[in-house]
Amino acid sequence: MDDVNNRASVRDFLMSRRARITPAQAGLPVSGHRRVPGLRREEVAVLAGVSSEWYARLEKGHIAEVSYDVLDAVARALRLDDEERIYLFDMARAARADEPGRACGPRPATDLPPTVQWLLDSMALSSAMVSNKRLDVLAVNPLGRALYSPMLESPTTHEHGQANLARYHFADPGSHDFYGNWHVTADVLVGLLRTEAGRDHCDTGITDLVTELSQVSPEFRTRWAAHNVVIHNRGTKLFRHPTAGPLTLAYHSMNLPISVQEAEMLTVCTAEPGSADEDRLRLLASWSAPQTQSSN
Repeated sequence: MDDVNNRASVRDFLMSRRARITPAQAGLPVSGHRRVPGLRREEVAVLAGVSSEWYARLEKGHIAEVSYDVLDAVARALRLDDEERIYLFDMARAARADEPGRACGPRPATDLPPTVQWLLDSMALSSAMVSNKRLDVLAVNPLGRALYSPMLESPTTHEHGQANLARYHFADPGSHDFYGNWHVTADVLVGLLRTEAGRDHCDTGITDLVTELSQVSPEFRTRWAAHNVVIHNRGTKLFRHPTAGPLTLAYHSMNLPISVQEAEMLTVCTAEPGSADEDRLRLLASWSAPQTQSSN
């Protein structure tokens, strides 16, 4: 997809954020017919304290040459939230890191140290999963394997040889039955991919996945075009598990350092203590626990 590259992403992101702010919201006078739903380029330039020509060049995707002070002023003018501001700065850093002739390619596979699986397996009453920036599942504990069995047993997993959270969500119709808040989870997954694409637009692993899902899912295409990002990922997941029944679980996702330079995403789901959801999760945990064979 053309819009995965950095320059197009900068352009589309800034245009989408400019379109959502009205002159009245920005404290600007409104007069006459307007051809755009939100602010004009020159109005954003005035609010940011830069020339119209300079902002127009930025909105065309030329972000590498823009100072962080100017980006900060643009972020304020467009009323970006904390995550959107981080995303804008990440795209600037990615553009500055580009070298002439740099070849794009898939991100090298990460070998998880054995201690990661030890950590996951120690979480007896929480579902724990490690995934990479492409949302491939790299490791999971027994309860997580039981909880996410519809995904892990999905044809999308068997076909590609690896479970992928986004591919299951948008390419397997069964995900609509499994997730009780399918649309919310869909927004989060696309926001995570969009964030990572902004950080490294040369990662063809993400690019290829975006292209694939855009071809098979109109719901993915719509969300990708919205340019919404997700960085701080926590909340509530609703599941309709085929065996355990309905589950409402709190989840937190966080960076798990793998090496000095690499980190993957650890996602932990657990139930409120004393709740019916905890009872169902305990039951699921008992079914997924390794069975020991008694000696005669």
